[in-house]
Amino acid sequence: MSTSSSLGVIRATVPRVPGAATPISSFSSLLSAVRSAGLLERSRVFYCSVFATLVVALGGAITGFMLLGNSWLQLLVAGALGIIFTQFAFLGHEASHRQVFTSGKANDVAGRALAVGVVGMSYSWWMNKHTRHHANPNMIGRDPDIAVDTFSFVEQDAANARGIRAWITRHQSALFFPALVFEGINLHVQSFAHVFGRGKVDGRALEIVLLVLRMALVVGGIFWVLPLGMAFAFLGVQLAVFGVYMGASFAPNHIGMQIVPEGARLDFLSKQVLTSRNVKGGFWMTALMGGLNFQIEHHLFPSMARPHLRRTRVLVREACAREGIPYTETSLRRAYAIVLGYLHEIGLHSGQLASFECPMVVQYRRL
Repeated sequence: MSTSSSLGVIRATVPRVPGAATPISSFSSLLSAVRSAGLLERSRVFYCSVFATLVVALGGAITGFMLLGNSWLQLLVAGALGIIFTQFAFLGHEASHRQVFTSGKANDVAGRALAVGVVGMSYSWWMNKHTRHHANPNMIGRDPDIAVDTFSFVEQDAANARGIRAWITRHQSALFFPALVFEGINLHVQSFAHVFGRGKVDGRALEIVLLVLRMALVVGGIFWVLPLGMAFAFLGVQLAVFGVYMGASFAPNHIGMQIVPEGARLDFLSKQVLTSRNVKGGFWMTALMGGLNFQIEHHLFPSMARPHLRRTRVLVREACAREGIPYTETSLRRAYAIVLGYLHEIGLHSGQLASFECPMVVQYRRL
């Protein structure tokens, strides 16, 4: 069963197929089938190959940087580094989900080394934020990814916007992709603010050392080799490509999918499937998005190795068909169109204290 995304607030229950199993037993059967097929096994050869490829690519980019010297062709190297760092971030993301190694400690070590030492993002900050997102995707008040920030993702936040934020909210659909140019800077700033801020930070001392050392090597190396103007241009291109690539890879996952009211009770299978979107494509789409194109399967089995997601998709679609749960899968282009359309509709509520509408009425009207 494949469907395009529908906009709105989800009910606390989902359509039921007469005679279908309960969602809990349905997921238990799905889990059993996935485990029996060996799809929960690790894939060390795959991850070693990906890591080795990225190391070679990084080494090639550094070599090209040193050989080109004072040349505007360096901006091509900067763009390549933005792509390479994003791919390392995907690998760090998978380690944080225990997808790479059997040992949790080994995954944490790898994840922190990749995220902090290579990409320049706080592993502790990412784990805190991303774990809460996986527990309650698209749930108001629980999912930090839909909390109001630069943009608004729920109508009430848009209605409460005032001043410059109201203007941004009204135009957030048009501003979304241009804003991603600055997302790389934002991720680094958030990371530094987290490790140097108050509150508990797991591995704070190590992360501070790694972040500062990485910053000194990367930024220092750029300004050491290149003239001042070219160095700023190089850093700007690298951060812009990194930000756009990261944002464009994560945006199709949940934006425009069902929003769950705060306090609503949903079974695990329904909650994860109804709020997630898959992106169609073969091998190259999976490589491009680091496996995030199988977002539904990733949310249902977050520790599953990337190579097993495609086969699991078949089993999940069958389970959703039996259970009567809409399974959303679309092209990347269509996914972006849905994202922008959703942001536009939410933006129409900017600065307007809307009267209350029953979420169920809103849901049926939009459907």
